[in-house]
Amino acid sequence: MTRRWIFADQLGPHFLDHPRQPVLLIESKAVFRRRRFHRQKAHLILSALRHRAAELGDQAEYARADTYGEIVRAHPDELSVCHPTSRAARELVQRLDVELLPPRGFATAPGDFVAWAQGRKHLRMEEFYRDARRRHAVLMDGDEPVGGKWNLDADNREPPPRGAQKLDVPPPPRIREDDIDAEVRADLDRWERDDGVEFIGRDGPRQFPATRREALARLRHFVTHRLGAFGPYEDAMLAGDPWMAHSMLSAPLNLGLLDPLEIVEKAEGAYRSGAAPLSSVEGFVRQIIGWRDFIWHLYWHFEPTYRASNELHADDAIPRWFAELDADAVEARCLSDVLAGVRDRGWVHHIPRLMVLGNYALQRGWKPGALSDWFHRAFVDGYEWVMTANVVGMSQYADAGRMSTKPYTAGGAYINRMSDYCGGCRYDPKVRVGENACPYTAGYWAFLQRNEGRLRANHRMRRPMQGLDRLPDVEALVEQERARGDRAP
Repeated sequence: MTRRWIFADQLGPHFLDHPRQPVLLIESKAVFRRRRFHRQKAHLILSALRHRAAELGDQAEYARADTYGEIVRAHPDELSVCHPTSRAARELVQRLDVELLPPRGFATAPGDFVAWAQGRKHLRMEEFYRDARRRHAVLMDGDEPVGGKWNLDADNREPPPRGAQKLDVPPPPRIREDDIDAEVRADLDRWERDDGVEFIGRDGPRQFPATRREALARLRHFVTHRLGAFGPYEDAMLAGDPWMAHSMLSAPLNLGLLDPLEIVEKAEGAYRSGAAPLSSVEGFVRQIIGWRDFIWHLYWHFEPTYRASNELHADDAIPRWFAELDADAVEARCLSDVLAGVRDRGWVHHIPRLMVLGNYALQRGWKPGALSDWFHRAFVDGYEWVMTANVVGMSQYADAGRMSTKPYTAGGAYINRMSDYCGGCRYDPKVRVGENACPYTAGYWAFLQRNEGRLRANHRMRRPMQGLDRLPDVEALVEQERARGDRAP
């Protein structure tokens, strides 16, 4: 039987053709030399890889080397590998002349995506998502969506409960580290001390599953205890509750420990049994077989140069305080707390990513490709395929609308409505000029003014542009933001 070479994001049983198929796992130190990853991301990846080797026992050959190539070239067995998740890894597999199989770990096959995308002027996630629902018969009553509507997003935009410090849901089950985690931590300490390997972020207890058993336990807990509250509050933020009711499954899913269709089957089962409302289940399913698959396929569908897209001519470098996760240098409460979450956990949920981190970068004109790389390195669930279209296209609008219809930017009013951050902040979300001017409110109008010529023709930007036209203090605002420069707000 052909030995299956599996990468560190292909760790589930669905990446093997047979439960007893021989396996090759390679731990490459060069991966961690090339980029400064978050320390907890490095820990999670190595822990997951080593745990998989321990589970497989004699079935697996585990090699530690500087590069993948030195092991594969010298390997006596015939090898096969499932399609990897980056262009660089695919090119490596092709150079090494290893049998390349179709990708696994996603709901929609490449051929189905190509057939769907062919002839479309614009690729929109909502249309792709509906096609995926039909194809996989998820939340369907015959040919119609359950409940008569495809998208229940209007029911899933609630601000956090007034006065709450945490959502009233059980926290996700804690991870119990073991001897493998201790070994990984000691090795990373040694790499930093002796081998010149550098990380960003802080070390800390492992927060995310590194084994399929842990991932399945978290999936069961989420569906049973947290899924019902997920929908209404999926866009809400609380300073004292970083997890809210989110599933915490993105990291194990992107490690390949879970298959997306088994996740949506469990979620749909909760709806069918009356254990969770349709709005929550639909919102969650849309994230898994809609948005996640859509982003994966766009990575391969768009040209390799897509990552360098910069249609808004955003050319400023990411300032050091942001790049190094120096949350203590930031006075703006929302940005400080979110940056601290990345520093301390390597994770915040999708709204802090988009509307706090990405929004701030977009308003200031930071280089989209560099920002995409930062998200890749700083988040435990970040990979090149995850972040390219998410950051370059959606968050930074650097592709001028190829995947989203307008820039995702907003002033402090949005953050004030969807969080409890503004109440304890030195800045006022209603003020755009002056000592207490909110960096997001001021940044929003400065962004519109700077990109007026590129955005005015966009019909979805008509009202914001009308608002810009009515501002009496645009010149003072622009000068204020220019003077702020790249200082931490």
